[in-house]
Amino acid sequence: MMRRYTISFFVAVVCTLLTVNHAAAHEMRPALLQIKQTSDQAYEVLWKIPRMDDMVLNIRPVFPDWFQLQKEEAPTPAGGGALLRYVFTTSRDVHQMPIAIKGLEETVVDVIVYISLQNGETFSFTIQPGSPSAVVPAKETLWGTASTYLLLGIEHILLGPDHLLFVLALLLIVSGARRMITTITAFTLAHSITLSMAALGFLGLPGPPVEATIALSIMFLAWEMIHLQEGKPTFTAKKPWLVAFSFGLLHGLGFAGALADIGLPQTQVPAALAFFNIGVELGQLIFIAVALLVIKLIIKHLHFFTAWKKIPAYAIGSIAAFWLIDRVIGFWG
Repeated sequence: MMRRYTISFFVAVVCTLLTVNHAAAHEMRPALLQIKQTSDQAYEVLWKIPRMDDMVLNIRPVFPDWFQLQKEEAPTPAGGGALLRYVFTTSRDVHQMPIAIKGLEETVVDVIVYISLQNGETFSFTIQPGSPSAVVPAKETLWGTASTYLLLGIEHILLGPDHLLFVLALLLIVSGARRMITTITAFTLAHSITLSMAALGFLGLPGPPVEATIALSIMFLAWEMIHLQEGKPTFTAKKPWLVAFSFGLLHGLGFAGALADIGLPQTQVPAALAFFNIGVELGQLIFIAVALLVIKLIIKHLHFFTAWKKIPAYAIGSIAAFWLIDRVIGFWG
């Protein structure tokens, strides 16, 4: 039954393509501020700034006067952005210390803050453009880590058009509620496995080939959609759960690459990983719910010509081909 929705979903595909920013589906990296206590009065500070639109963002942390800079190293490249290292000293307690990020309000990125003290306390929280300052908590809480990584997971999937385009293609191929649930569950299970294994260091592949192959997986589904519109049997239509699981393993490595750029708080790795994964699933469910709602509304109010049936497949395939070419060229960039 879902195949009848393909024509109508053309409008939704166009809306999806308009949200794509160039070819890199994972450019929306957060900045990272890590503060580690190394002695009673000394702190090592790592400041990782992402790159957007081929430029490193002009943002920097601002601390109170009593948190004094003692050493600054030259910036080094890191993950397409820049990495800066500092040493600060203070005789005061850093609990409830204010931290501001200058220039953050002019961007669309979040700043993930990690703080680890010698007594074993750790803190994780997010500073966002709408409120570019925060205060170090008075005490460590699991909720701080959980909420930070839950939101990061949701943001990552909703700002990752390659993963969403893959899910969209599955929705357009699979017919029947039961088969759809089985297919999405297989995709979820698969990318959860590889995300967890990669994040814990048990599995690893270079990021650029993974991203290029993810684009190729979307092209495969677009090809399957075209054959389905022509009335030809396709492997995805017959075994959608197997295709979803197989490519889901690959997409999980893509999620892991983004998580590696963000980093995990070393004292709360299981919680951070679990809630990032939950956030990804919630974001995916939000997208699926909205997509199905749009399908229902368009089917109810609009009618399209039969000749337009293949347009969604060609649109999805063209964008995926563009990503593939751009990412392959990036191997030597």
